[in-house]
Amino acid sequence: MTDYLTPKPRTRTGYTLAVAVTGVLLVVSTLLPWAGVEARSDLIGGGLTDDMRGIDGSYGIYTLVAGLAVVAFGVAGLMGRRWLAALAVLPAALAVLVLVMFLSDSTGGASLDFGRLLSIEPVIRFGWYAALTCALAATLTSLLTLLRRRTPS
Repeated sequence: MTDYLTPKPRTRTGYTLAVAVTGVLLVVSTLLPWAGVEARSDLIGGGLTDDMRGIDGSYGIYTLVAGLAVVAFGVAGLMGRRWLAALAVLPAALAVLVLVMFLSDSTGGASLDFGRLLSIEPVIRFGWYAALTCALAATLTSLLTLLRRRTPS
């Protein structure tokens, strides 16, 4: 005879859903500006900037593919195989590595400074920070899916 007063264990889908959501956000962040070149002149009181989106370079394409893999693992985890959501740690960690490699390549550009006349320097834009945050969050949430699969309600 079943006891109706004891709570039934329910599955925890929060972390698995978070894996899928962070994967989608990682894909979206590849469309944002990652880097740029700023040229400023105090002499004329203005400046110019040229931005590069994530998908404009090979590192952004690799991050996009890793984000799509994270989404696929997250959706597979939501479909009932939670251990697949934990496998999203591989493409998410790869995306972190690719983003760090992009930063090391992007900051290698030389800055030119001619005082008040002209200053030219490379800059990192908000899209790169968003991509790094999403990749780290995807790594963390995919690891958290391994913790406890069932909790009492």
